[in-house]
Amino acid sequence: MAAQSPRTPHETSASAHRADAPPAADAPITVDDVREAHKMLSGVSRATAMEGSRYLSGLVGAPVHLKCENLQRTGSFKIRGAYVRIAGLSAEERAAGVVAASAGNHAQGVALAASLLGVRSTVFMPVGAPLPKVAATREYGAEVRLQGQVVDETLAAAEEYARETGAVFIHPFDHRDIIAGQGTVGLEILEQCPEVRTVVVGVGGGGLAAGIALVVKTLRPDVRVVGVQAAGAACYPPSLAAGRPVAVERLSTMADGIKVGRPGEVPFGIVQGMVDEVRTVSEDQLSSALLLCLERAKLVVEPAGASPVAALLADPESFEGPVVAVLSGGNVDPLLLQRILRFGMAAGGRYLSLRLRLTDRPGALETLLSVLTAVDANVLDIGHVRTDPRLGLTEVEVELHLETKGPAHCDEVRAALADAGYVVAE
Repeated sequence: MAAQSPRTPHETSASAHRADAPPAADAPITVDDVREAHKMLSGVSRATAMEGSRYLSGLVGAPVHLKCENLQRTGSFKIRGAYVRIAGLSAEERAAGVVAASAGNHAQGVALAASLLGVRSTVFMPVGAPLPKVAATREYGAEVRLQGQVVDETLAAAEEYARETGAVFIHPFDHRDIIAGQGTVGLEILEQCPEVRTVVVGVGGGGLAAGIALVVKTLRPDVRVVGVQAAGAACYPPSLAAGRPVAVERLSTMADGIKVGRPGEVPFGIVQGMVDEVRTVSEDQLSSALLLCLERAKLVVEPAGASPVAALLADPESFEGPVVAVLSGGNVDPLLLQRILRFGMAAGGRYLSLRLRLTDRPGALETLLSVLTAVDANVLDIGHVRTDPRLGLTEVEVELHLETKGPAHCDEVRAALADAGYVVAE
């Protein structure tokens, strides 16, 4: 965990930006820029709902609200920044088209934004990108090119395409217009929950966190902003410690939406000065958070989008309420969702796998199942092994996969089997 003290936000005056000329690429981003982006997005992006969570509120001891960007157009906040960035292009730049690289959310945001603005878009996606995300990007109007095994290779291909064709490369987070667009989430948070004391947001390259922090810390410096990264892809803690963006070479997380190896230069400066703290969460915590969103809030959220909830579950008493947790996206591949849910249920003590030996005779399995029935354990799968040399001549090993009601129920199942004389190996 890396903590940072907030610095006094620096803003240029609104008059410094002429209406007939875009601000320089390195000009400081201001709340006025975000307000202009908000006007631009009227009728384009949705002012997403903010839902209360009684379960999380009970854990934190104060109201917790979920900012549902998973219900945004294209399924994430990305449409906000992408539209503002493309809308700001000159007529000549628009004529050349735009290009982006993404495994999913940014791809869909760019594709829809470009279509709405009548701009040709090309999106490079990794060869192994989930088919639903590829199909959605095409349906939003982009030409999709599958290239590269990992996002870095796909990014390089998109940048090469931009150099060769003159198309404008739309970076997912490292541009002032992108950050201004994402900052509109912060404006909505302050409007929908003016009593907020803590905002929790997932962090990848930093575009969303920077935009929200810029707005919140400028307008409400008393509000705490906490960023959350997956522990297996946490580039911000070492970067904040070094005082500059630092690349993390090995990335390993299910949260592909925040799986970024190096912070963006533009968002890093804002995060460094305005985000109070960046925390990390484990894969177990991410999967448990996703499961909680599905079961308790009835919301489908991708692992990256569930990262703020994971932080709340990990240390609920450390957050001052009211809390707003930003659910940044809900684009999760169904097959991945299935695996994550199983992982989350196992992490929460809802699955139990065990092995035991029986005498290989008629009725032995029925007797075993009657013990499990008595303690209300649901059998999902049964496997038999009869050829292992470690087994006796009349023995069979049975592997059971059970659905349980939690850790206490798992203990009850083990105790019942032991009382019935079974020796369990897990």
